[in-house]
Amino acid sequence: MFHSISLFAFLCLFWLLLSGFFTPFLLAAGVGSALAVVWFARRMDVVDHEGHPIQLGARALLYWPWLLKEIVKSAWDVSKIILHPKLPISPTLVRFKPTQKTDVGLVIHAQSITLTPGTITIEAGPNEFLVHGLTRSGAEGVVDSEMDRRATACEGRP
Repeated sequence: MFHSISLFAFLCLFWLLLSGFFTPFLLAAGVGSALAVVWFARRMDVVDHEGHPIQLGARALLYWPWLLKEIVKSAWDVSKIILHPKLPISPTLVRFKPTQKTDVGLVIHAQSITLTPGTITIEAGPNEFLVHGLTRSGAEGVVDSEMDRRATACEGRP
């Protein structure tokens, strides 16, 4: 029930953010739409700790700025590689064991790797990730990395 209430509140706030109008009709339409979405989501049984991970809360708000900084740094590095006259790339695949224990944590880590320019998660499982890197150092940089530690801290434990 907590997830349904938080989903409803989030959808109402999102409606207000997108509309920017506070007339009674539009407020009622927003509340009605949010209620309908929550009702459909509950009927489809998709409102749970994975579908709406409210338990991440403050940990996610601390993780996102750090991830954004890493994305910008990596984008700068990839830009330098692309603009280099000799295009010094060395495509590399690495396999490693992530430290996350929950599905949400594994998804956070795998998607963070993919969002970072120059690396992409090809396979993700609880026992092993397969990551492709544009350069050998970029690919090897995801093994036992700060991203792994931060994604584990962000996931929380069930």
